[in-house]
Amino acid sequence: TGQYEGLEALYRRYKDRGLVVLGFPSNDFGNQEPGTEKEIKNFCRLTYSVEFPMFEKVSVKKGAADPLFRVLAEQAGAYPSWNFYKYLIDRDGNVVDYYTSVTSPESEKVVSAIEKLL
Repeated sequence: TGQYEGLEALYRRYKDRGLVVLGFPSNDFGNQEPGTEKEIKNFCRLTYSVEFPMFEKVSVKKGAADPLFRVLAEQAGAYPSWNFYKYLIDRDGNVVDYYTSVTSPESEKVVSAIEKLL
C-alpha cells in the first residue's frame, strides 16, 4: 500500500499540467482490499492523504475483469498480475505503457513517460 504515497505525489506534482491518477481497488490478489468502497477510500485518505479519485472495487484478472480493465489489457497486451499495476494513458485514451507493481510510481521510467505526454 506504500504506492499510494507515490501515486499521490505524482498527482499533486502534475495535476495542474493535466495528469489524472485514478484508483481502482481490487481484491483479486491476496485478499488485500477486503473492505467496502467507503472503508477503502477512508483508509487511503486518512493513512496516505490520497486526494486523487478513487473508484469502486473492481475485478481486474483475465476472465473476470471489469470492462475497463479488459480494454486496458487488450491495448497494453497485459492484465494486472498484482495490485498497483499502472496503465499510462494519453489524452486520446490510448494506453501508452504499463508498469507492474514492482515499478514505483515515482521511478524515473514512469516520471519520464509522464513528462513526455504532458
